[in-house]
Amino acid sequence: MVKLFLDYNEDEMKIHPEEPKKATVGSSGYDIIYPGYDYTLKPGETKLFKTGIKLEMLPFFEAQIRSRSGLSLKHSIAVLNAPGTIDSDYRGDVGVILHNFGDKDFVVETGMRIAQLVFCKIERVIFETAKNEKMLNRSQRDDGGFGHTGLL
Repeated sequence: MVKLFLDYNEDEMKIHPEEPKKATVGSSGYDIIYPGYDYTLKPGETKLFKTGIKLEMLPFFEAQIRSRSGLSLKHSIAVLNAPGTIDSDYRGDVGVILHNFGDKDFVVETGMRIAQLVFCKIERVIFETAKNEKMLNRSQRDDGGFGHTGLL
């Protein structure tokens, strides 16, 4: 279960924040509607957009803020730190960091779906300290990384 509080701040918001909604039954993400005033995001500009959404999740869950594919493809607008992480113990405003990767101004309009919220279960990990590197089991990949398998 996720508790949701919609925090209306008259100075920052044109409309009352809305509950995130799925576009279809099969959608994994809940669309986040921007309640603030229209803002022109210039090419190369990054801005934090407040949503008025505050969440309470069970421990070992997180909410991820992800880009909307249509905004990315059609307008080169994306969540800069995608996925942004909302920890289960965070109670502040869920903000969306948008960046304009395009070469044209983009107007973030009141009521626009600006990002999506996806919930994920987080596994609890217990670390066991190895005294030296040889205590790590070998693998087929071993220390290969950064494109070592090639492009094709």
